[in-house]
Amino acid sequence: MHQGWEVVTLISMHPENRDSLMFHYPAIAFTKLQAELMDLPLIAIETSGEKDEELEDLSDCLRNMKELLGVETVVYGVVASEFQKTRVDSICDKIGLRSFTPLWLKDPRLLLRLQIEFGFEMVVTAVMAQGFSESWLGRRLDLDCLRDIIYLNQKYGVHISGEGGEYETFVTYSPLFKSKIKILEVNREWDAESFHGILEIKKAELDQPHNRSHPTNFMAASCAVL
Repeated sequence: MHQGWEVVTLISMHPENRDSLMFHYPAIAFTKLQAELMDLPLIAIETSGEKDEELEDLSDCLRNMKELLGVETVVYGVVASEFQKTRVDSICDKIGLRSFTPLWLKDPRLLLRLQIEFGFEMVVTAVMAQGFSESWLGRRLDLDCLRDIIYLNQKYGVHISGEGGEYETFVTYSPLFKSKIKILEVNREWDAESFHGILEIKKAELDQPHNRSHPTNFMAASCAVL
């Protein structure tokens, strides 16, 4: 948005399958609060989360967005997953949409450090790799946490941005939000044998609003953010 994109809508894919290879599962229902805090519409699409069906559901959604809302470009935050990027790019190409991945192949250490320094607040909502423990669930992703992730990267090969599904996060505050999201009630699921755990957010609400500056538009380009 700070680059001047006109964001037409946000898109959130809600997989039934926790092990979806394309879409996040933990806390996905609360993306509606994130959209509200940015004063942006959100289109939530239910999908089975199965390999081929979830791609068809995404394709149908993007095709409708192009026809109904005049979307020209799809912006998404993939960092290093060839699996995800090639599939979204292929769908966009077939539909006649441009795809834009501003974070692609950026240094994951730098990306996370900049997000933290710019004021992003994120909590860990899932872990799925050796080296993690139950204590990670609900942990705030700050500089201390980043140092621990770098250690896990060096010892176990955990991708620093979690691009292999090693961990997932939920953003409770960003500079684009009018206020913070307060997590009020959670449920933790943990399997010590597989190092798999999920933080299920049961209840959350919006905090008191903060002052924020709106980005200035330098160009006009209708896009959907996935």
